[in-house]
Amino acid sequence: MERTVVRVTLFGLLLLPLITTLPNKDDWDIYSFHINSTVTSRYATTVITSRVANRMDESKEIEFQVRIPKNAFISKFKMLIDGQEYDGVVKAKEQAQQQYSEAVSRGQSAGLVSSVGRTLEEFKTSVTVAAHKKVTFELTYEELLKRRLGKYELQIHARPMQPVKDFKIDVYINEKAGINFLEVKGGLSTKALANAITKTHADKEAWVYFYPTEDQQKTCDSCGDQGMNGDLIIVYDVNRDTSLGDIKRSPGYFVHHFAPSSLPRIPKNVVFVIDRSGSMSGRKMQQTRIALIHILNDLAEDDYFGLITFDGSIFHWKRELVQANSRNLESAKEFAQNIKDRGATDINEAVLEGARMLNAHPREGSASILILLTDGDPTTGVTNLEAIQSNVRQAIAGKFPLYCLGFGFDVNFEFLEKMSLQNNGVARRIYEDSDADLQLKGFYEEVATPLLTDVTMIYIGGTNLTQTNFSQYYNGSEIVVAGQITDNNIETFTPQVVAISKNTRVVFSDTNGTLESTGTVSDSQMQRVWAYLTVKQLLEKELLLSGPEKENVKGEALRLSLKYNFVTPLTSMVVTKPLGETTDVLHKPKEGETPPAQHPALARRTPFRSNWILPKGPNRVHRIVGGEVRAGASPVGHSFTHEHSSDKTGGSSGARSSGVKLSPAGSPVKKYLSRGPPHIFMDYDDFGGAFPTIVTATNAPLLHRFLLKTENLSLPLCFDVVGEVRLKLLHHPSRELSVNGELDSVTHGGFKRIVAHLKTDLHVEVDPKGITVRDGQTETQHTGQDLITVESMTLIKRDKEIDVLVGDTRMVILIHEKGGEEFLWPVLRQQPLNASVTGILAVKPTVDKEVQQTPSTKLRLNNQEVIVTRSDAVDYSIVSHPTLDCWLMSAESALQKPLDNFIVSQL
Repeated sequence: MERTVVRVTLFGLLLLPLITTLPNKDDWDIYSFHINSTVTSRYATTVITSRVANRMDESKEIEFQVRIPKNAFISKFKMLIDGQEYDGVVKAKEQAQQQYSEAVSRGQSAGLVSSVGRTLEEFKTSVTVAAHKKVTFELTYEELLKRRLGKYELQIHARPMQPVKDFKIDVYINEKAGINFLEVKGGLSTKALANAITKTHADKEAWVYFYPTEDQQKTCDSCGDQGMNGDLIIVYDVNRDTSLGDIKRSPGYFVHHFAPSSLPRIPKNVVFVIDRSGSMSGRKMQQTRIALIHILNDLAEDDYFGLITFDGSIFHWKRELVQANSRNLESAKEFAQNIKDRGATDINEAVLEGARMLNAHPREGSASILILLTDGDPTTGVTNLEAIQSNVRQAIAGKFPLYCLGFGFDVNFEFLEKMSLQNNGVARRIYEDSDADLQLKGFYEEVATPLLTDVTMIYIGGTNLTQTNFSQYYNGSEIVVAGQITDNNIETFTPQVVAISKNTRVVFSDTNGTLESTGTVSDSQMQRVWAYLTVKQLLEKELLLSGPEKENVKGEALRLSLKYNFVTPLTSMVVTKPLGETTDVLHKPKEGETPPAQHPALARRTPFRSNWILPKGPNRVHRIVGGEVRAGASPVGHSFTHEHSSDKTGGSSGARSSGVKLSPAGSPVKKYLSRGPPHIFMDYDDFGGAFPTIVTATNAPLLHRFLLKTENLSLPLCFDVVGEVRLKLLHHPSRELSVNGELDSVTHGGFKRIVAHLKTDLHVEVDPKGITVRDGQTETQHTGQDLITVESMTLIKRDKEIDVLVGDTRMVILIHEKGGEEFLWPVLRQQPLNASVTGILAVKPTVDKEVQQTPSTKLRLNNQEVIVTRSDAVDYSIVSHPTLDCWLMSAESALQKPLDNFIVSQL
């Protein structure tokens, strides 16, 4: 009997829509779908994990598909079936070829990675899953993010084929240089899905969480019964404090990111060589004309340029380069507007003529660029590809770069790539889509502003270096060099960059010798960055060589690919499966191949130095400084003040409480200081009676500091709540949902219990040990990882977090540990749209104005001015719980209501 094939399509980064048939949802279920991307110093490691259950009474063949960036290397793949793990193994392509050929000959999927679009490759494999069993797929790939136009972009696209209960995308970015800005864009960040995104930016670290509910996955602009189909784009750049750039080093390896920006622009000489042969007819020609006119508009007046069109013959706008003044630009745009397609393709003569024009126009202090746009192979004149490459190399003679843009899929891209690499340029494919004109313009913008030429990277004490010579450096881009430290001796390592800025030789060096060793970037990761760059560059070099040299370079690239488990054009991954299953083999295709049939946070602690004035009788006071009781003579009445040393501006907060109302004699009452440090509280026996008892850190109630994050403020707000208090976390009337939490006075953290109420007799209690569901008199306990459904509520229990989903509301309860004790911290990942929702998690303060003053700072908060103190707080809403700077204020000011409004008598 034939097995029923069930297809599960999962997408990683940079995805495009895929047309496929949706299987019957009752047959199978993707019950968990996670994308976890960690970016450390621009190097991204992404893990895609999908857990699928076969709901049928018979075995099913489930197919796993994932799309990854073409620049990425797959480094790990595994399946977990019935407790057994099956790992992919990277081998030399020849060793895996026999398995691949056998699979193909049987007409079966060979598990190939296939080129499927502009920047994508697709990997797929399948496995048979027994009735009512589960399979976990996990794919890992690595990529060095490339800086373009002043920013890095990490794009994540999701189309999981169905709404998924446990759907999450977590992105963590750690940049030693500091993060300059962070934005979240893309189709999945708009309208209904915007509330599913949580973004946190803390100097050198950033976190982006995307936790859409099932309802959201069906109702967004690009959603439907098959779930989401869109992308999430994380855009950022880093601080650039020194001209030498960002250098990370360890005893073994170093990585150097060089991207100076405070440099004068170099005037350029640029010649555009445009294919106008018959194959460029229709939309290609129209889009080329549009792009060319846009590009001409962007030329600066001190630039010089030329235009050549060609088919079987050469056509000049002007025979020599001319200045980009308004008169010449208008004439050039008119010429571009009238370019018509016709004739054959003589690439050789066209490129040689472009090189002649640039060579005939030497200009001191300028940079020359030659750009070729073509959509086909040479069909007339010199048609031998190697002869054309040789002619062009001799004509350019290393004086300027050649950039080749291949329009569409008919072009011989390998020919263009080799010709570009031989002349210090790159080749880029332009895809025949509606935005082809924007692709052309976007490429030009990358090379539009030269800042340096003849760049040489020098590393005394470095060896096994990646590429160190670059013909030009452009504004908004970045040069990355990696290597090994000679003899592991950091002290002798000295970097230097020599280049030409206009007509001046410039040297970038670290004159003070203050290079720091790496902190958050491990030697292992720098080694992988070095290996990634080395393999990439060896593969490019291999394309240019022949004979023994080619084989030597190829052999070294293969050795490194196997050592670091990279799936490259020289290696394949054998996908191991259970006995009796077809073994799949995946490889990395060349450009143009068509598809076959917890990071530690940087903890900071600011010690408290407290100065408390306490009443003793009607006329005397005692002062407590650092826990020491001192006598005083000034009457203070029944209020108290404190001075707070965590004021990072150097002054004291001078904050005064609203006063403590003391009970009459004979009725002892305990009053906590709502703004005090965590090591002091007072116990009053009566109005004017005995001296108050001072209890220190061992048995004092804890101070719990809360963060409120706002988009339009340099720092988040923070406020304190002291002791074992029960708080109203969330009340959603239309969903009949109430969530309350009890702060813990024992652990150094947050909540010891959180209880959710649905209707009147349905209660879900969460503590660090598990989940208890009470339905009337019935009680059910869940201690393991599980998916629990209670009426309209879904709970997903993981190792250290619990997802709580109710309609348009999604709350995550994180389980933290400190001092050997566990505690809970709730986070509202999905803000309900209903304006009637209340609770401490639903508070969204509006900061109208931030005024820096001395010695204090004022915020205009919801039309009221509030004096604040710069302090810090642990952000427990994040797994790695970093410590953030914040503006400290009273709870009443932050919440814009008395704290009593958020306190409940019982859970």
